[in-house]
Amino acid sequence: MSKHHYSYLALGDSYTIGESVPLHESFPYQAVQLLRKQGSLFHAPEIVAKTGWTSFELAEHILHTRLDESYDFVTLLIGVNNQYRGLPQAEFRTDFEFLLRKAIHLAGELSNRVIVLSVPDWGITPFADKKDRSRIASEIDAFNRICEAEAGKMHAHFIDITADTRKAANDRELLASDKLHYSGKAHMVWAEKVARIVQLQLHR
Repeated sequence: MSKHHYSYLALGDSYTIGESVPLHESFPYQAVQLLRKQGSLFHAPEIVAKTGWTSFELAEHILHTRLDESYDFVTLLIGVNNQYRGLPQAEFRTDFEFLLRKAIHLAGELSNRVIVLSVPDWGITPFADKKDRSRIASEIDAFNRICEAEAGKMHAHFIDITADTRKAANDRELLASDKLHYSGKAHMVWAEKVARIVQLQLHR
């Protein structure tokens, strides 16, 4: 009898792809590697994400993409481009609620198999040198409050990785070569948090 291989769908933007790092260093791939090392059989993650996508663009793409009927686990990380473009938070909340419902549906209606990751703070990067870093931070926090509240309402998991990304202000090894996105080292921190939740769900 063959053992079950678990499936994992990662929804998002540049942070999900791992912009400016090799694909295998992105957090979805590193999470799968960690889970395999712990003895769980996982297919390579399926990634639906693109650099620059807002919540609306991700939602549009999902509606026009032929996905599997269901996945064992789904992660959702979106919102930075809404903040960057100065789009309304109310609009984001509507989009995010749709995306989270879709993620839960794709996880076989099992909300405990869905993991929302908070939006990283790009304001600490050299890219933001001439920008208002405190305004960026407070807006990112506001977007994350929406993500956390919606995850709580729908009983999905919420992981704070924003605090980890802010450490890049003092640890430049957490930044990728483009000095805007995050390095494989940073993605590993996020991957460990994802893998920990997945392991707990697998052993319930």
